[in-house]
Amino acid sequence: MTEETPGFDEKPDVPSGATPDAAEPQAASEEGAAAAGDASETAGLVAQLDQARTALNERTADLQRLQAEYQNYRRRVERDRVAVKEIAVANLLSELLPVLDDIGRAQEHGELVGGFKSVADSLETVIAKMGLQQFGKEGEPFDPTIHEALMHSYAPDVTETTCVAILQPGYRIGERIIRPARVAVAEPQPGSQTVKPAEDAAEAQDAESKDDGAHKESGGPDEG
Repeated sequence: MTEETPGFDEKPDVPSGATPDAAEPQAASEEGAAAAGDASETAGLVAQLDQARTALNERTADLQRLQAEYQNYRRRVERDRVAVKEIAVANLLSELLPVLDDIGRAQEHGELVGGFKSVADSLETVIAKMGLQQFGKEGEPFDPTIHEALMHSYAPDVTETTCVAILQPGYRIGERIIRPARVAVAEPQPGSQTVKPAEDAAEAQDAESKDDGAHKESGGPDEG
């Protein structure tokens, strides 16, 4: 058994040259420094997070702009493709218009018979599938955007400039005019709107004069 020396108490180890009272402020300063380091590290992480969010927003905006530009590019390419196709079809059909005119004249004269008629029907079916439409009818109002007037006259039975004869039908594809309808037009007779009222006034004046003469002959006072 170990005998303990009476009157001797064990004390914690204390660094040489330091007292127990001086160790407590040192520990507190170390804890403060650690807390300050944690706060500084947190602030740095928050700043990095803000930078990452800013960069993400910028990249998102760039992506949205690129997507919009690509959609506009696709629409422009599709529009150009349709326009090129319409121009190519219009150029092809323009070369066929004299053939269609010959077919129309042959049909008017009753010469569209036999194999010639079969070929003409097949050709008209093909051009109809390609979108070619014929227009121009007698009696419709003259429209300079779709009609070309080759002959001009006056007529008492029209109230506006009217197509009275279709010399060559017009053709179009959709809204594109391939050839305007070539027509003969008639305008209202000059002065036709004023001649009739003047004639009516003259007739009324003659009737009034006759009435006055008859009144004088029958209703005048007797002399003597």
